[in-house]
This record gives sequence, structure tokens and C-alpha cells, in this order.
Amino acid sequence: MTARSGRWIQQWDPEDETFWNRTGERIARRNLLYSVLSEHIGFSVWTMWSVLVLFMGPEYGLTPADKFLLTSLVTLVGAVVRVPYTFAVAIFGGRNWTVVSAGLLLVPTVAAFAVMEPGTSFSTFLLVGLLAGVGGGNFASSMTNINAFFPLRKKGWALGLNAGGGNIGVPVIQLAALAIIGASGGPRVLLGIYIPLIVVAAVLAARYMDNLASVKNDTGAAKDAAREAHTWIMSFLYIGTFGSFIGYSFAFGQVLQNQFDRTPLEAAYVTFIGPLLGSLIRPVGGRLADRYGGARITLWNFVAMGAATSVLIVASMRESLALFTVAFVVLFVLTGLGNGSTYKMIPGIFQAKAYALGLEGEAAAAYGRRLSGASMGLIGAVGALGGVGINLAFRQSFLSYGSGTGAFVAFLACYAVCFAVTWAVYLRRPAARPAGAAPAQEEKPQLSYAEV
Repeated sequence: MTARSGRWIQQWDPEDETFWNRTGERIARRNLLYSVLSEHIGFSVWTMWSVLVLFMGPEYGLTPADKFLLTSLVTLVGAVVRVPYTFAVAIFGGRNWTVVSAGLLLVPTVAAFAVMEPGTSFSTFLLVGLLAGVGGGNFASSMTNINAFFPLRKKGWALGLNAGGGNIGVPVIQLAALAIIGASGGPRVLLGIYIPLIVVAAVLAARYMDNLASVKNDTGAAKDAAREAHTWIMSFLYIGTFGSFIGYSFAFGQVLQNQFDRTPLEAAYVTFIGPLLGSLIRPVGGRLADRYGGARITLWNFVAMGAATSVLIVASMRESLALFTVAFVVLFVLTGLGNGSTYKMIPGIFQAKAYALGLEGEAAAAYGRRLSGASMGLIGAVGALGGVGINLAFRQSFLSYGSGTGAFVAFLACYAVCFAVTWAVYLRRPAARPAGAAPAQEEKPQLSYAEV
């Protein structure tokens, strides 16, 4: 029986099918819904500078390199704050921190509203842009929280839906910008729309979400997760998937403007399509991973990302806008698919390790939930740094070559390494022991990650 005190749930065992079917699923889905809403607006606030820079014409006095530097720093802060946001769930409770983190989104939104006008110094824009990074932290706390609510067999779907619903905040703010630019409105109109939405998200989280007592005060889990090699391996793979998604989300419009001479309105017409499709397909990546194994889906997804990037290099060299746009949208879709499959791998990896350590039943499930929940914040933080690298790569490529071609060559090499790491660590079968050979006395059980 689930005992509740205020907004705290004292007992929670989603792996118990009787409990899950009777009350657990309903409560988990309710928390998922309002978590998605808060994370969705957090993503919009984090990436609002990807569209604000489209409003910033010559009268603002910023060069293309200035704009890429601005979006790089916003991405960097969003990545860094994911680490403390992960710890916050264990300290304050998932519901409580969702309320606080949603309210904090008012700070960068109101600040941007105050300074968004010609004549503001570049240093001021940088400072205010850094504040927007707090929106990136909502993802880490949300994923850590929702991971604890769902059983292992449903984590791929739940985490994919949670992350995908949050990621949709990127194309939504871009669509809103398109409508405002098309109506000859200014950036303050866009910012003014989000201020009341932030308040609504915080109020709904306070009213309808719950804290899990089993998650609170387990800050030591983060230290244990940081000692795990798999945390850092998955962080690298997440650079290739989510890092690409968020980096391209910030950079797509600027690349179209600087390389293909698109106007702000012309760029806005297409920049939302890639993030939208990439967000919508993320739960599909999780569902496919649930069925076929996250490592397999991730492996072949990197192959497809490499192929799409190769097409982008050709389109960039030939200055073919149509081919470039189509290939970029396809690449966005693949980043979303990979986001879902990589996050599904995380709980499966730690569950497999629990079995290898001799744990069974609820003990194994608790071990897996504890380490996977803690590792998600670290993985999300490191993965988001990929977005910083992408924007800096584009900045350098435009400074050196006047186009994004050099950056795409670097991205292609990165995806090749991600493919190799996925195969070597999670899919390559260990060498078979010679027939009749006895195992070493202290040999540990082999972990099988092919199904994670």
C-alpha cells in the first residue's frame, strides 16, 4: 500500500505488477505529464537565443562569430547546471524541485525582455544569455525523477516520451518566433508569451506532482555513478546524439543565414522542422530500444547519422540549399532517434550489472534505479557539451573557410568513433573460452549488454 504524507509517497515499487496495475501506473503517468510540461518550457527558455539571434540584424552590431559564441556559452551553462540539478532531486524531492526549477525560468526570460534592443552591449547579451542556461538543467532533474517512477520494462518509452516532450520546446519556440517575425513583431513579444506560461507550469507541478521518499537523501548515488566507467562511455555516446540535437538546434538558422544568405524569416520557415521531427521521434527510439535493444538501435543510428553528414558535406560544397536542408532535417530525425535509444541503454546497463553482482528481484531493480537515475544527470551534462562543441566548430569553420563544411567533416569523424565505441563495448561478443578450460578462480560473470 502506498502511504502518502503531504506530497510525499513513502513506498514505491513499480516492478511489482500488482502495485503497478492498481495504483502505480496512474500516479507515474500523472507525474510524467507535468514533468514534460515543465521540461518543455525549460527547453524553450534554454534555446530561446537560437531564435533571438535571428531578430538581431545589423543594427545590433553583432558579427556571425559573435552570435555563434553567444549560443555556445548558453549551451555550456545549460550543460554544466545539469549536474547540480540531478543532485537536487535527491535533496529536495522531484516534485519540489520541479516547482523551484520552473520558477527559476522567470529570471532569464524577464532579463532578456529587459535588454533585447539595439544599443545593448555584446557583454550584456552574453551575461543575460548565460542566465538562460538554467533551462537546460530541467532536463536532468526531470529524467532522474521520472526514471524512478517507472519499471524497467517501460523505461524506454517513459524516458523517451519525457525527453521528447521536453525537446519539443525547441521547435515550439522557433515556430512562435516564425509567427512573430511574420507578423512584424519584435523579440519582446515572444518573451512576453513565455512569462505567464512559466508561472502556469510551476503552479501545476506544485498541485499535481509527487515526491518519492525512496529517492530523497541518496546523494551518494551520484558519487557511485561517477566511479562507473559506463557512465562516461554513455556520456560520450550521448554527445553524439543529444549533443548533436541541441547543437544543431542552436546553429541551424545561423548556418542558413550565413552560408546561404537566408533572411531571418526565410531561415525561420525551416529551422523548426528538424528539431520538431527529432523531438517527436525520440519516444520511437525508446520504443525500438525496448523491443530490439538500445545498443543495436544506437549502433545503426550512428551509421545513418554518418551517411546524412556525408550528404551535408556534399551539399555544402555544391552550395545546394535544397539538398542541404533535406539532409539536415534527416540528421535531426536521427539525433532524436538516437536520443531515445541511448537513454534506454542506461537503466539496462546498470540492471545487467546488478545481476552480474549476484543481486536478484527488488534488490537488483533498486540497484539499477539508484545508479541509472544518478548517472543520467552526469550523462546529460556531458552530452550537452556536444552542443557547445558544435557551435564552436561552426564558428571556427566560418572564420576559416566561410562555410560550415569543415565543421561537418569533424562531426563525421565523431560519429565514426561513436559507432566504434558502441560496437566494442556493448555489442562485441567476448572471446570464447577454449573447450574444457576451467574458469579462473576469481573470474567475474560476463555482462551481456546486447539487449540493453
